[in-house]
Amino acid sequence: MKKLILFVAIIATTGTSYAQFTDYNDLGILFSRDQRTGTARFNAMAGAFGALGSDISSTDINPAGAAVARNSKVSVTFEGTNTNFDLNYYGRTNNITDERINLSQAGAIFVFDGSNNSNWNRFAITFNYKIKADFDNFYNGSGNSGLSLYDDNFNFTPQPNNTFYNVIGQEFSKETSGLNSVFNMGISAVHDNKLFIGASLKFHSIEYRERSVSIEDNDELNGSPIVFDDINERFVDGTGFSFNVGFIYKLNKYIRIGAAYESPTWYSEVLEETINDFAVFDTTDSANPSLIFDDRVVRGPFSLRFRTPSKLTASGALVFGKQGVISLDYTYRDFSNFRYIDDISFRDGSGQLVNPNDFFSTDFRATHALNLGTEWRFNRISLRGGYFYEKNPNLREGGNTNEDNYRGFTAGLGYNFGNTQIGLSYLRSLNDEFYTLYDIGDININNTTSRIAASITFSL
Repeated sequence: MKKLILFVAIIATTGTSYAQFTDYNDLGILFSRDQRTGTARFNAMAGAFGALGSDISSTDINPAGAAVARNSKVSVTFEGTNTNFDLNYYGRTNNITDERINLSQAGAIFVFDGSNNSNWNRFAITFNYKIKADFDNFYNGSGNSGLSLYDDNFNFTPQPNNTFYNVIGQEFSKETSGLNSVFNMGISAVHDNKLFIGASLKFHSIEYRERSVSIEDNDELNGSPIVFDDINERFVDGTGFSFNVGFIYKLNKYIRIGAAYESPTWYSEVLEETINDFAVFDTTDSANPSLIFDDRVVRGPFSLRFRTPSKLTASGALVFGKQGVISLDYTYRDFSNFRYIDDISFRDGSGQLVNPNDFFSTDFRATHALNLGTEWRFNRISLRGGYFYEKNPNLREGGNTNEDNYRGFTAGLGYNFGNTQIGLSYLRSLNDEFYTLYDIGDININNTTSRIAASITFSL
């Protein structure tokens, strides 16, 4: 039996041990997504600030918005996140809750008046840090798919002899951590109090950690029980660069329109390292399982440079003086344009050479996102709300269903003390996530996320 197990283990390690690991296509999409977080006011209005401006976080969408502010300001935001996962795996469910707190935003707008004899009324310089994506997540589950990563036909005798494994049970878990953050430096100006233009440079930083565990209980047909223990870890660190340009135009005192373009993000300095620990145990004596095979494979660190897709945002807003606003942003992004710059081709379990870049054009699509927000002021108190909707770019795992689209609502309030403003926001989002362990999309997770943010802003 040891000879048989050893052969199976070698096959599994070289061919299929990464089946439960995030593949390079999904990893590319993960690094391209933006959770669109910012100040409490920005969050409470669902981030619909492309034609409004003034808020520090609005410059992340449209850099022209900084010049809408008439006074310099500094803002800091803390955010608490609660994520609830309802996981379904071949009829068995599991509920997991994950909580975390972050400094999600810190930035400033510095406003300078133009000269008296110029039509350029104001100039503004912006500095802002924000968390673009928080990777902290954990889920686990168990069940029996009836499939095995280690189920193969082998011939060890002169006569044909097929050896199979009978799956008894499967357990798995996946834990990710890290941040995708961005530091934004921008400049903007307003001409004749109607046309606002701006540009910014963005410096991105990724720190990503992933650990996935798969445990499979098998019973060989001759009655010898075995357990496969497969642990994969990934470490990714890198920096990138992008730029952003945009404008806002006041058609009249009630209507504003805006548009912004964000370039692809070029991640030119990225390193990846992966570790695979694979072990096989004979559990005939369940109290004292014996180790049959143990192997560790370390790959890297090696270069993982890539380019994320660009983004185009069109915006409109209705402004009712100092009483209230209604704002709408539409964002277009084509995720099929993601590209790895380095050649990361690999051979799959059947020995075929696979290049992840070949699948972005067929397995992923362009997405459309809508963000709708409103704010109404009652003396010093402001009431805010919003709604957001974004298509899932993934066409492989649940991508043609509406359940996997990202959607939710926001609410919040603010209080103006004069030179100091405070704000609170609440966000609730829903979507289904699909992951692959043994068969495409066999792990279904209903994801419900709640975020509470608190901001303080000082006018200078």
